[in-house]
Amino acid sequence: MSSSNKLALAFGGLVGTLVGVGIGTLIAPRSGAESRAMAADAMNDAWDSAVDSYERKSSQVSDKINTVRPSVDATTDDLRAKVDLARERMDQLRESLSDAVSSSSSHFSDAVTVVADKVAAAEEAAAAASTEAEAVKVEVVDDSEL
Repeated sequence: MSSSNKLALAFGGLVGTLVGVGIGTLIAPRSGAESRAMAADAMNDAWDSAVDSYERKSSQVSDKINTVRPSVDATTDDLRAKVDLARERMDQLRESLSDAVSSSSSHFSDAVTVVADKVAAAEEAAAAASTEAEAVKVEVVDDSEL
């Protein structure tokens, strides 16, 4: 599109706008002040309607929340009680496991001590037996000399 065509298009748009405003002004049923007042009233009515609708919906949401809240609170309290009970049970199990480990450790330690004492006693007995065996003299007697 050439620059003269663009200029002609812009000029045509401007002329069309001016003609439209002029015709609208001539055939308008009311004056500009009356039209602006009517538009303002329509906007105020729309605003009031939106505010009323918001307040109604807000009230409905608050009512629903207040209806649901007791059951949510009861469920929350019930879950808290169950969690507390589970914690207590875990503490009891931890304590009994600790006691069992301590008891088993004590029994194991006692058994190790008993075995160590028996091994020490067996070593002493073996040492004593070897000393006695060294003290024994064996004489070989030839039967032919008799």
